[in-house]
Amino acid sequence: MVTRKYKWFGLATFFMLMLLTLSACGNETALTKQNQYDQVKSSNQMIWGVKADTRLFGLMNIKTGKIEGFDVDMAKEITKRIDPKAKPVFVQVTSQTRIPLLKNGNIQAIIATMTGTPERAKIVDFSVPYFNAGQSLLVVKGSKIKNVQDLNHKGVTVLGTVGSNSVINIKKVAPQARVLQLQDYAQALTALKSGQGDALTTDNGILYGMSEQNPTTRVVGGTFTKEPYSVVIDKRQTKLKTAINKAIEAIHKDGTYDRLVEKWFSNVPGFNWRTLLND
Repeated sequence: MVTRKYKWFGLATFFMLMLLTLSACGNETALTKQNQYDQVKSSNQMIWGVKADTRLFGLMNIKTGKIEGFDVDMAKEITKRIDPKAKPVFVQVTSQTRIPLLKNGNIQAIIATMTGTPERAKIVDFSVPYFNAGQSLLVVKGSKIKNVQDLNHKGVTVLGTVGSNSVINIKKVAPQARVLQLQDYAQALTALKSGQGDALTTDNGILYGMSEQNPTTRVVGGTFTKEPYSVVIDKRQTKLKTAINKAIEAIHKDGTYDRLVEKWFSNVPGFNWRTLLND
């Protein structure tokens, strides 16, 4: 009986130690996540989630193997202003994967054509806006679709991407239309050109980038929403959020923002890029 008593005591002690160890690990993980600003400073790098399929904002250059675009350049400038010694590291994301990768700690910030919404704000935080976008439509030339009102009919199919706020918006303004969600913009554009949908919807800057590369398509109807893009960080990242906001403000003040806007959007046919410039 005594032996059995000590045996159970030993097992209880073992499990208690295991629980304490797991608890400590959990606290360490939470503490690590709460100090991502300090991580940037100590590691001399900042890990960004960027898109690699979105011309003008984040697109993989097959010749160099690097992702290029306005978002990428903004990330470089923000990183430099947070810590001149830090280098930006880019991780490819999609509309579907960007928040999970942030929440899992794989990336420290997202700059990937992402609009702040009340639903998203429940799980992540947003910086001040860095780009004023608005939702629009891309159609093949000769299409009868001229504006968003033309979509609100049975038999009309609208293409979008999984995880995009544009899909939610289109269901509100054109509830009778069928919405087909694809994994990324490349698939959505292919579906549009092959006749699987009547229009592709997302933000105007993204669509103009697609149209520039695909002359058989055009952007129509102007914008029917306001979709300002922000940098996204995890909850309780106050120091990092403050640093990013200050960096964006500095980028505007010193003229860097105007230079980047002109670099990426001034030669896009039909896009009124001057409206993006500082007053």
